[in-house]
Amino acid sequence: MSPKIRLCSGAQAVKKLQKAGWKAARQRGSHIMMTKPDYPFTLSIPQHKELGVGILSKLIKQANLSIDEFNGL
Repeated sequence: MSPKIRLCSGAQAVKKLQKAGWKAARQRGSHIMMTKPDYPFTLSIPQHKELGVGILSKLIKQANLSIDEFNGL
């Protein structure tokens, strides 16, 4: 059985990704753009009270993390 993504807010997602080495580069409207040196993607995290499963799974995949790694951050 595959692990379940624990839902979190946009602010919590930013904190988790910062622990994984991502830096908040800029903010445009309600989205925080995060970058990581030598990495092709810029992650765009909406600052909602709760992010949906689809957005979280896309961010986790782009950040090259597993669901367990993301949940553990």
